[in-house]
Amino acid sequence: MGRMTHKRLLCAGAGLLLLIGCQSAGRPEAPSRADLSGELVRLDHAGPPAAEAGECWQSDVTPLVVETVSEQVMLAPETIAEDGTVVEPASFRSETHQRIVQEREEIWFRSPCPEEMTVDFVATLQRALKARGLYLLPLSGELDMPTRAAIRRFQADRGLESDRLSLAAARELGIVATDLDKL
Repeated sequence: MGRMTHKRLLCAGAGLLLLIGCQSAGRPEAPSRADLSGELVRLDHAGPPAAEAGECWQSDVTPLVVETVSEQVMLAPETIAEDGTVVEPASFRSETHQRIVQEREEIWFRSPCPEEMTVDFVATLQRALKARGLYLLPLSGELDMPTRAAIRRFQADRGLESDRLSLAAARELGIVATDLDKL
């Protein structure tokens, strides 16, 4: 290997290490998904929760979730002859029962206040949902059924099964100010 080839390899290796170091140090972390279930408030009395000035709440009702379980119960075991052949197969009966997995309940969560839900705000919401592939129609600025369905799809992946926009989801979508924006 010639002297120039050796220098080129050393320079290329040093350059590669420099690029790797720059990429890992200067690259911002990908945003994480908010866990909206942590934002839910369950009350033992009629709501809403106590609110501070400028704070608004929405409520929704989680559905009753019932699980149906079917199982086979043996009525009689199989009968086997002395030579090992099955004389009569076992007989079974299907039994089905249901159990409640989750009770229906009213949940509360912070939300943008009604006066913030302007045509421009809803159009911005639709644009943010459209950018994520959740809203496919033209922007209308109306909080209609397709918009609500897109809100539900966005929030359901994050632990909130509701078509009403939560404040935490609006922050994650980047359409309301966060605490960092106020600094």
